[in-house]
Amino acid sequence: MKKFTAPENWHSHLFAQAPFFHLQTLFNLQRMTAWPSFEWLNAQLSHNNSAGKKVVFTPNATLEHETRYYEEIIAQTGQVPTREENWHDFFGAMIWCLFPQTKSLLNQLHIEEIKLHGLKQRSRKRNALTLFDECGLVLAIPEAKWRDKLRDHQWTEVFFEHRSLWHTTIQPFVFGHANYEMLTNPFIGLTGKLLCVEVEAPFYDLSLAAQYAYLDAQLVTLIQEKNVLDDNKQMSPVPLLGIPHWHSDTQNEAFYADQDYFRPKRRNANDSSQRVEKTL
Repeated sequence: MKKFTAPENWHSHLFAQAPFFHLQTLFNLQRMTAWPSFEWLNAQLSHNNSAGKKVVFTPNATLEHETRYYEEIIAQTGQVPTREENWHDFFGAMIWCLFPQTKSLLNQLHIEEIKLHGLKQRSRKRNALTLFDECGLVLAIPEAKWRDKLRDHQWTEVFFEHRSLWHTTIQPFVFGHANYEMLTNPFIGLTGKLLCVEVEAPFYDLSLAAQYAYLDAQLVTLIQEKNVLDDNKQMSPVPLLGIPHWHSDTQNEAFYADQDYFRPKRRNANDSSQRVEKTL
């Protein structure tokens, strides 16, 4: 696999591509000819962050003498260290704007884990929090069968045979800012970590901004009450370039037959015995 390299400069044309349609719709990034300023970023945060911890994006250079850990800085000062002209941190800022409650909760949970285990010992929960924060994909689905099929790696069926349902009744929402960064220069192998949220019919009539607000609240409930990020077990891998329209190459049946990328579900002895019992 080739080493990933993000574009060096600001490229507004990226936001005309399908994986970035939500950002374009909500923030009109194509009109910008240079990296958004901190003033602009914080204005978006102020506009969107009616809930969640009050934070401010702060140039990383002004915090270079900080000795506190990244999550501690956010928790104790409300400042989010943000590198200038950096895709990873720019997309991180966008996710704070779109999921303020969930991002605030993740920060709180990181601090709780640090207090329990210290900075150097990373617990299973802290690893799961980080993985979702960097690579999470939220999928709004009308019924649980789609989650089950994706967990079972039924890639061709879900992505190809039911491609007409994507972006209508099966709707992906990027949470992991590293996903967005890597989608600026996508490569076969790019994989996110999936959490599904079952939604009712009225969800689909909401504006895009209202859909984000709804999912933000639902994620908080799932994390606090269903413990979906206590470890990695409730997240499943999802090949991001399998999502219809998210890859520039032809997404035909042969594309989804590439088992190096669209890997079959590994079966163990217990899986086999359970399948036999179900057929008896």
